[in-house]
Amino acid sequence: MVDITEQEQAAIAAAVKPVAEIMGEIGWSTRFQDLTEHQVVTLITVAVGRFQDAMHASARIDDSEIPF
Repeated sequence: MVDITEQEQAAIAAAVKPVAEIMGEIGWSTRFQDLTEHQVVTLITVAVGRFQDAMHASARIDDSEIPF
């Protein structure tokens, strides 16, 4: 497994609830092999989107100070 940073761990945690909400709509007892292509794409889109949002939010730089 790849070593992930604390920032990445926090971003993954931020994606859990939205993914769980989608799984709640699909049905937790649905086997992965029984998911439609649309459902899989939705899960991936939500997970990646929330991960990226969290990474961007944690990477915001205070540009009020010039670094040179």
